[in-house]
Amino acid sequence: MTDDPLDLAALQRRLAEFAAARNWQPYHTPKNLVAALSVEASELVEIFQWLTPEQSARVMADPDTAHRVRDEVADVLAYLLQLCEVLGVDPLAALEAKIERNELRFPPPGGRDD
Repeated sequence: MTDDPLDLAALQRRLAEFAAARNWQPYHTPKNLVAALSVEASELVEIFQWLTPEQSARVMADPDTAHRVRDEVADVLAYLLQLCEVLGVDPLAALEAKIERNELRFPPPGGRDD
């Protein structure tokens, strides 16, 4: 671990290196990565499944639950980044393009705030 600021591309490289060192690339197909992403997202959902809206807003107040949330968020992000790497998708560019499309599709009430 370094003291450098976190960098998305560097994290993607680190994930790729981790998988390569273990010869996991044959298993990191788009289909398998999407399935793993879905499983991890479901594990995140499980934490919140029976909470009231008020309880869910306070979920990070409990250290054990907060740890579980952070772990599942990390798992979801790791599989998403690995999927993007395999498919050649720039996740930040994809997000920016999606936000721009949504801004056009869903203008704020009363018109655009440009």
